[in-house]
Amino acid sequence: ATTEIYTLSLHDALPISLKTEGEYVRNADKFENAEVQVLYQRMISDFFDGQIGVRHDIKPDPSRTYGVIGINGLAPQWFETDASLFVSNKGDASLRLEAEYDILFTQRLVLEPSAEFNIAFSDDEPTGVGAGLSDVELGLRLRYEITREFAPYIGINWERKIGKTSDFASEEGEDSNVFSIVGGVRMFF
Repeated sequence: ATTEIYTLSLHDALPISLKTEGEYVRNADKFENAEVQVLYQRMISDFFDGQIGVRHDIKPDPSRTYGVIGINGLAPQWFETDASLFVSNKGDASLRLEAEYDILFTQRLVLEPSAEFNIAFSDDEPTGVGAGLSDVELGLRLRYEITREFAPYIGINWERKIGKTSDFASEEGEDSNVFSIVGGVRMFF
């Protein structure tokens, strides 16, 4: 699983974020899921930004488009946090909560533990998401910041589907408990 987040600022008065995230399964030679978010971002306090925009899930089939409203920033004790509410074009609502923390070994070598929780407010069986806490993802990445804006990383990731989401995965022959090795590049502009 790789995650890449690109932040673009077209102009100081129009800060736009482009976020992409996806999981590629090597032994199946296909993308398991992929999403793109385009968000308008505005500072609402010294440490937090409000966000509003659109998310489109390319995978899994059938694809979905969502309206997004969220908040992200730096919580006390230097935790990077992100909370987003999604409402799909089918009327399904969900919430994603994310947190990560940077542990600096040197000025360039950084260990980043992370956690992500997805909560669905209704079943969306065609996409394999059940109501309630649908999945939990825990990760640990080690990155080397060549520059602050460009940092390759490697790491490990554990994802567990829960409740009806786990049942839907089992019906499709998927594993609801996945451990993976991740790699990628963290970039921002």
